[in-house]
Amino acid sequence: MTDLAAVKAALKTQAVETPSWAYGNSGTRFKVFARPGVPRTAYEKVDDAARVHAFTGAAPSVALHIPWDRVDDWGALAKHADERGVRLGTVNSNTFQDDDYRLGSVCHPDAAVRRKAVRHLLECVDIMDATGSRDLKLWFADGTNYPGQDDIRARQDRLAEALTEVYARLGDGQRLLLEYKLFEPAFYTTDVPDWGTAYAHCLRLGPKARVVVDTGHHAPGTNIEFIVATLLREDRLGGFDFNSRFYADDDLMAGAADPFQLFRIMYEVVRGGGLCADVAFMLDQCHNIEGKIPAVIRSVMNVQEATAKALLVDRAALSAAQTAGEVLDANAVLMDAYDTDVRPLLREVREERGLDPDPLGAYRRSGWQQRIEAERVGGEQAGWGA
Repeated sequence: MTDLAAVKAALKTQAVETPSWAYGNSGTRFKVFARPGVPRTAYEKVDDAARVHAFTGAAPSVALHIPWDRVDDWGALAKHADERGVRLGTVNSNTFQDDDYRLGSVCHPDAAVRRKAVRHLLECVDIMDATGSRDLKLWFADGTNYPGQDDIRARQDRLAEALTEVYARLGDGQRLLLEYKLFEPAFYTTDVPDWGTAYAHCLRLGPKARVVVDTGHHAPGTNIEFIVATLLREDRLGGFDFNSRFYADDDLMAGAADPFQLFRIMYEVVRGGGLCADVAFMLDQCHNIEGKIPAVIRSVMNVQEATAKALLVDRAALSAAQTAGEVLDANAVLMDAYDTDVRPLLREVREERGLDPDPLGAYRRSGWQQRIEAERVGGEQAGWGA
């Protein structure tokens, strides 16, 4: 039997970090659809993130992206966040939007370009020092499009050299989180294409280097929960970028395309002891056609629902069935938890925390959307790529 009090206690401590870029305008390769009320500054992104936390109680931090969120005074931005009940979280680098990076950044054949990229990564660590952020998240668009374009092994050497320098710059309590991606924008070779490559580099770097699992960065049919279980077993899972995919890196709302997959992933997290502060639960999504803040709230709720179902798995019954080789019984234990309607349980959890049991409804009734649409007029909207 599952201890409901323990389930509630775990859900009350769960934290999902929201990304600053999710609140701004974003789009497909063909069009960016602007919406009224989106943030014009990093401060306004923090304001929107604070609204998500106010209504969900589960989003206490907001991830930054450099240079999209660059400000003159990082201490002032951190103070602004604190005053609104949230904190500045993971710092994300950007080495993919400069013309110099056409052939790569830290893996570029030109040492001068590599030096420029590393300077940016070191600047991100400086920002972490100023904001009190724990994690530096690195994703590289580096790769090649054609056979023979560059030396595959040499590019790995260049990557290792850059990572070593950045890792040495980390302070006490700071971590380097290395993200991988199967393809895009490099189509022949990607320099960090899979969890094994990221894991190998992290092993070489040391214990403060960990792997990030973006749920949209895998080939169709990949068993992501196996990757999660393995990284947890090796104590190298740094965090998640939660989103959904149908085809490639679609960056849809977490749990929207395959909620059963999100449940399976979260079960391995629970089973492997990953529901703790050492594993960062982050969203990485672009809301192109839907309202920004409601979509982020819905994503947080989807992660909560998948986590609640994972916590409800009767692990004693599951273990007994597995040991006895009762295949159908073991599968049924998992399915019983997945088929449970956990929305009433989460409503109870929110009410016990003094929150509205309906976060989306509470947001819509709050008037915040109408307020920002009226106030945020003029200026350049701080959307994706700003």
